[in-house]
Amino acid sequence: MIAEQTAILYIEDERPVLELVRQAFKMMGHTIAGATSGRQAMEIMRRFTPKVVLLDLMMPDFNGWDVYREMKNDERLADVPVIVVTAKVPNRGRTIIDDLPPVDDYITKPFDVEKLIRSVESFLQSS
Repeated sequence: MIAEQTAILYIEDERPVLELVRQAFKMMGHTIAGATSGRQAMEIMRRFTPKVVLLDLMMPDFNGWDVYREMKNDERLADVPVIVVTAKVPNRGRTIIDDLPPVDDYITKPFDVEKLIRSVESFLQSS
């Protein structure tokens, strides 16, 4: 069940990372919904429209870019800000995001939780 005050959806297949972020946002007064797969995220977004989505790209089966494309093709979700949370591509010194479609913001792993919170709050304030 998604709480009424929930505005953030974090899609992350690594449960410890998801829980760390959830606790950090809770300390700042935010409720965050979590999904551990792209398919689960799309099911959640059928029932609730988040104000901001945090999106891991590297997930099994239905990956982050699959979720992103589905969101942009859904009239109800197309304008929801997406913050990609991703790891650097090994041996290239670039992030995956350098070669892919634009998103609203991106944070590289390992990330500074405070930076992530500031980014999310900037989108929440403008919505």
